[in-house]
Amino acid sequence: QVQLVESGGGLVQPGGSLRLSCAASGSIVSVNTMGWYRQTPGKQRELVAAVTSDGTTNYADSVKGRFTISRDNAKKTVYLQMNSLKPEDTAVYTCNAEVLTYYSGRYHYWGQGTQVTVSS
Repeated sequence: QVQLVESGGGLVQPGGSLRLSCAASGSIVSVNTMGWYRQTPGKQRELVAAVTSDGTTNYADSVKGRFTISRDNAKKTVYLQMNSLKPEDTAVYTCNAEVLTYYSGRYHYWGQGTQVTVSS
């Protein structure tokens, strides 16, 4: 069993910053790619940013230069630093991790989601 626990969402004014965290725990052998997705009502979930175990990053064009993804492999935790937030960044942000487990092989796991609202 693997759990992804997220924290850090909330309400922020336009131009402000938030930092999301997602920690993986359970019967984990290794964690490969970790990433953040977001979704708003009526729209498909989209990839915001991802980082591989060796630190290679990938960002959606809409967040390049404003968001930074990073990870602490020892803590099995991924972070998303969000700066210069815009109202259109408002969404439920969900963590995803590709995990190799001791008993169940390699799967993608999802967190429970955290709401980010950018509004004045």
